[in-house]
Amino acid sequence: MKWHGLVASALAAFALSPAHALDRVSFATNWLAEAEHGGFYQAVADGTFAKYGLEVKIVPGGPLAANRLLLAAGKVDFYMGANMLAPFDAVKNNVPTIVLASAFQKDPIVLMSHPGQGLDRLQDLPKAATAFIGKDNLVSVWQWLKQAYGFRDEAVKPYTFNPAPFLADKTSIQQGYATSEPYAIEQQGRFRPNVFLLADHGYDSYSTTIEARIDFVEKNPGLVQRFVDASMIGWCNYLYGDNRAANDMIKRDNPDMSDAQIAFSIAKMKEYGIVDSGDSLTLGVGAMTDARMKSFFDKMAKAGVVAADLDYRKSYTLAFVNKGLACPGRPK
Repeated sequence: MKWHGLVASALAAFALSPAHALDRVSFATNWLAEAEHGGFYQAVADGTFAKYGLEVKIVPGGPLAANRLLLAAGKVDFYMGANMLAPFDAVKNNVPTIVLASAFQKDPIVLMSHPGQGLDRLQDLPKAATAFIGKDNLVSVWQWLKQAYGFRDEAVKPYTFNPAPFLADKTSIQQGYATSEPYAIEQQGRFRPNVFLLADHGYDSYSTTIEARIDFVEKNPGLVQRFVDASMIGWCNYLYGDNRAANDMIKRDNPDMSDAQIAFSIAKMKEYGIVDSGDSLTLGVGAMTDARMKSFFDKMAKAGVVAADLDYRKSYTLAFVNKGLACPGRPK
């Protein structure tokens, strides 16, 4: 899809036009409000979206929400995807949506183990007697772990987002997100678990993506570019600027979210380079590349997660990223 020329002309028209009302758009997330959504809340709270001519309504997700379906139905304008597997599936099922940018250069998914139990390296983890894995990851990342590292189906037990079974079984391992579950283990178990960020071991999906319907993008390329740019600036400001107003918004939308959990999540995003690492350091925040997409697709095809003949290139476009958008305030 060739949007580059349309984007340039639309942005030029926006820059030359007199002051005008903000364009109202909606952005649906894939879970309850949390620090992992912070850049988008930041862009609302500090006026970045408004500076780019946008009035953005954030529609939080949750266990009972169906926000991806709202995008497909045209009920929201933008959606925050978790990884690239759902966009691949959209291509398979002819759902007319497309990935525009990736806020996270690393998927935050991790495996955790108890220290001192002979499970202190990723290559040790297939020996674990029990692996607490959620149903979504069982049909995706677990299949890759089996193929790449020799993990065993017979070790799997359901992960129900309750850390108690993992805490009780020192020979077990558990899935999680680098920004969340390790904090719960530290608080409830009073120890620091071994944490293995799978992105640092070959699981190279993009994460926290921005998606939209193809027809919306075709009709509004300039608006889409402004939304992508403002969102990425929001992420930089959230990580390296004053994020108090954004955090207040997050806690308003999710009263169960604590200041301590938010602080932990932000610290881990910085520590692991979740947002600003890899290609984003040279191509700009939100970067994506054809090579990275091919690498992840090939791994998922080899693991049997996706069909090898799927035209995965239809799932994304590079028209709105890789423009050298630097992260203001990032420590050198």
